[in-house]
Order: sequence, then C-alpha cells, then structure tokens
Amino acid sequence: MSELRIAVIGAGHLGRIHSKLLGQVDGAKLVAVSDPFEAARKNAEELFGVPVYADYRDCLPGIDAAVIAAPTDMHSEIAQTLLSAGKHVLVEKPLTIERDDANRLSAIANAKKVTLQVGHVERFNPAFTALEKLAVDVKYVEAVRASSFPGRCLDVGVVMDLMIHDLDLILSMTDANVKSVSASGLAVISDHEDLAEARIEFECGLVANVKASRVSPEPARQMQVFGSHGFAEIDFGAPALSVVRPCDSVVRRDFDLSAETDNPLGYSGQLFSERLRCEKLELEPRNAILDELHDFVISVQTGIAPTVDGFAGARAVDLAQRVLESVSQRAWYPNATTQEMGPHAAVRERIEASSRRIHQDRRAA
Repeated sequence: MSELRIAVIGAGHLGRIHSKLLGQVDGAKLVAVSDPFEAARKNAEELFGVPVYADYRDCLPGIDAAVIAAPTDMHSEIAQTLLSAGKHVLVEKPLTIERDDANRLSAIANAKKVTLQVGHVERFNPAFTALEKLAVDVKYVEAVRASSFPGRCLDVGVVMDLMIHDLDLILSMTDANVKSVSASGLAVISDHEDLAEARIEFECGLVANVKASRVSPEPARQMQVFGSHGFAEIDFGAPALSVVRPCDSVVRRDFDLSAETDNPLGYSGQLFSERLRCEKLELEPRNAILDELHDFVISVQTGIAPTVDGFAGARAVDLAQRVLESVSQRAWYPNATTQEMGPHAAVRERIEASSRRIHQDRRAA
C-alpha cells in the first residue's frame, strides 16, 4: 500500500507537533504545510523540508489527507473544502464552533466515503484507555480542567477550548441523550468565558459535574468516575489511574457496619484495606497525539471508523453549545436585567452598600 500523502494546515504550536510526529507514523508521509503567515511558513520549511503554501487549497492536488490545526473559527470552511474534494481529514478539536456546521461536515464525509476524525486527544491518554478496559458502570462523573491563560485560542472561550475535552470523554461513556444542562461562566480577561462549570444530566440517569478554567495559577486535568461497583480517579497530566473496588461483602451488603465502627477514628484505614480495595494501575507510557495519528492513518487504510469520528465530534460540539447557551442565560441576581446575565454580567451593587448610601444621603439632606 502506498504512503498516505498528508498536509498539515496551520503551522502553529499544534501544527508543528503534528508535522514532527507524522514522520513516525507507518504508512504516512508529510508532503506539505500551509499557513497564511510568512514567518510560520518559513519556520515550517526549515524544520520539515517540505513545500509550504500560503493558501491551503494550493496543496490539494498533491495530497490524500490533511491535518487541520488552524484556528477554530476556520475549521468549518477548511474541512468542508477538503472533504468535498474527497480528502481524508483529521481536524483538531473542536470540530467546529456551531453544531449545524459540525453536522454538515459529518454528512459530507459520509457522502464522500472519506475519513473525518476529530482530535479529541484525551481519548488516547493511557489513563483513559485503561479506564475503558475496566468497563465501569458509570453513574456519576466529576471533572476539573484548568490552565494558565494560554494567549492563544482566543477565538473561543474555555468551554470550546478546554471543557470540550471532558464533554467528549463523558459522551463516550454513554449513548443516552442529554436530558438537561445547567451552567454558569465568567469572562475574566478575554472576550469569552474564561471559567465555567456545568451540571449535565442524561436520560439514563448519568450525572456529570464539569469545571474548566483558563485563568488558573495551577494546572489540573483530573476526572473521577463513580459506578455501582467502584470508582476511579484519573490524572490525565501524570498520567495516572487509581481504582477503588468494593469487596464482595460490600456489594452484597452482608456485613454489619455499626459493629465495625466502634473506633470511628481508626476505621478509615481498615475500610480501605479490607472493604474498599484501592489500586494504582501501572500505565504504559504513550504519546497520545502519535496514537491519534496512527488511528487516523489506519482508518483511512482500512475504512474502519476512527476512534473519534465526525458524529462523535458533532455530538461534543452540540453539548458544548448547550453549555454555552446555559452560560449566556445565567441570571446572577433576582429579577436580573439582560445586562446582569451571562459571562459579561454587569455587577449589581451590594444591597448593604446601597442601603448605607441611602441613609447617608438622607442625613446629608
């Protein structure tokens, strides 16, 4: 089988990573890089020794596939052009900003019979792939994701930039439809929400609480997954996976808890040594982006759907939009005006301060 000729569109941080790693993917060859900025093109040409283009459309005749690592607001246009030309596409997350655009791209890929993969790279994190093998009966999820201000991806807020990682992971745990979304968020230093939290309920009963911030002094990429017969804690950054499994007597509820808690202060150690067995799993070190690229090439070569296909990408965009819609409708005060809703809400003066000022004005009069 001939090598898959791949172009990388976008020569920024992620684009350079993809371009470098493609050299390690069997059956793939980097043949072009495109970026509208001359400095980025010059740097890519020096680093990778391939033709560079200001307009990505100029490289279409010589490629079979492309990795889109351009700004998010350009994903839809670029992906549609490539897919319509019969090219296989791996597009960085999120697939698009708007749900209608995401659904359209998925439909085009299906009609053209080409691979559309979305770069939700945490699906390939060894901690998450190990969790999937455990087949946890998921009932409840807590997720926290935080970073310092990135200075990039400013065309979207933290929901589309960071939270969507966890939204995709949670969606991969269930086929059930979303029943309700309640969310809030605040714009701190950008034009979009910089921190946000959401409570998501699914029709199957699964509940997820998700928090994200890109104005945090400390990074965090953690998730807790609770099921009927145990729970797991993931640190995506380490990566690490810890699992707590109840013993058979706990599952059957055939032990007397009151009889075992004569010394409540000392019971915690006994609980986790006898009743709730805690285990930290050994994980094989992996490069998640490299695994993602391998997955893409295998999908193109075999016709098997990639781990994160266009439908999954569109599903994540739809849920992210529902979170953003809830964020925009969040009223921060009783009887809030339009200006007192959403991430850019005006600050209403505290009632106490207002009352003091009224009394002061009366005394002055």
